[in-house]
Amino acid sequence: MARMHTRRRGSSSSDKPVADDPPEWSDVDADDVEARIVELAEQGHDPSQIGMKLRDEGVKGTPVPNVKLATGKKVTTILEEHDAASELPEDLTNLMERAIRLREHMEQNPQDAQNKRALQNTESKIRRLVKYYRGGKLDEEFTYSYDVAVELLE
Repeated sequence: MARMHTRRRGSSSSDKPVADDPPEWSDVDADDVEARIVELAEQGHDPSQIGMKLRDEGVKGTPVPNVKLATGKKVTTILEEHDAASELPEDLTNLMERAIRLREHMEQNPQDAQNKRALQNTESKIRRLVKYYRGGKLDEEFTYSYDVAVELLE
C-alpha cells in the first residue's frame, strides 16, 4: 500500500510469519501473561510498549514472542476485559501528541514551512482517524481541535 502523504511506496514483505502455536521454548501460562499485561498497563505503558516489554523481559524470566499465540487474545482485548484500557486508542493518542509538539514548535518558529506542512498532514490523519473511531471507541459528538487534544492528554 502506498504512503498517505508522500509519493513513495510502502514497505514490501512486511507480513508477520505464519504461526499457529507458541514456540516450544516459551511455555508461559496464559493467566500469568494476562496478569503481567494488566500490571504493565497500571504502570502507564501503552499496548505496543507492553508487547515489547513482554518480548524483551517476559513473564517470570521467559520471553513471550507473541501475546496472541500465548493467550489467544490481543493485548488491547485483555486490557478491555480488565478495565485497564485507555479512553483513547493508542494511534490517535500518538498523533495528538505529535500535533501538540508541532504546534508548539510553530509558535516558536513561524517561518518553518516544512513543519507547517507536517502539522497539516498530522492533523488530517487525526481527523481521518477520528472519523473512523467515531461511534465505536469515541463519542458521536467528538471533534478534533488543538484545545481538545491538549485537554485530553493532560
